[in-house]
Amino acid sequence: MIYRFLSHVPHILFKPAYDLYEDYLLERVKSGNMPKHVAIIMDGNRRWARKLEKPPWYGHYFGSQKLEEIIEWCIDLGIRTLTVYAFSTENFKRKPEEVNALMNLFEQKFKELVEDERIHRHGVRVNVIGRRDLLPENVRKAIEEAEWATRKYSDFVLNVALAYGGRSEIADAVRDIVRDALEGKVKPEDVDEDLIKRYLYYPNMPDPDIVIRTGGEERISNFLLYQIAYSELFFVDVYFPEFRKIDFLRIIREYQKRQRRFGR
Repeated sequence: MIYRFLSHVPHILFKPAYDLYEDYLLERVKSGNMPKHVAIIMDGNRRWARKLEKPPWYGHYFGSQKLEEIIEWCIDLGIRTLTVYAFSTENFKRKPEEVNALMNLFEQKFKELVEDERIHRHGVRVNVIGRRDLLPENVRKAIEEAEWATRKYSDFVLNVALAYGGRSEIADAVRDIVRDALEGKVKPEDVDEDLIKRYLYYPNMPDPDIVIRTGGEERISNFLLYQIAYSELFFVDVYFPEFRKIDFLRIIREYQKRQRRFGR
């Protein structure tokens, strides 16, 4: 009965309580051990749009807006690296009109990054990981422009997994190692975990401390399979465009309570 009543109360009436709780969480989180690298599977854009009876591109657009907010949250908290799963190799199997709309959105957003004063003010370096040869030329060009414009920055790193698959990354790394071995650049006895990391799409990228998946699904979906061996996993029910700062702070607070033993 109470829930039914509250569901009809305008959400704006709850905002003061949310703001107080957010401030409380922020204070607690900032006093604890902060993750250095957060990775996010940005799931639920299409289902959020469907719920609103909108086309898929509507959800993807508002998902891109949410990502901009999350970058600001990370910078404010002192998190140095954010890696997001934007488009998988399997996503090419979606309807052509949705794929084309996404590619146009990617081109637009990478071009905006070049001109975004926040990117330059906070020293954000942009990297794209994945099989770029699968992307349209206009998207590849926009990516190159964003990477070139931010290449000297190191205060914050934004990795965008695009045309990406964890298995593909490992397969590509193995192929390159074999090629270099045949050319005498690598000896079989040299192959260890550290060498393999040097052959991944982003060589020696620090492993994520936290992996977050929105949208209610509880699976990894071929994301950073090599890098997340000891990452802390968090699955949340909210669709990505609805992901709030409170949700983010709760996850970090829970991470701070966990004991990470790395198998020891």
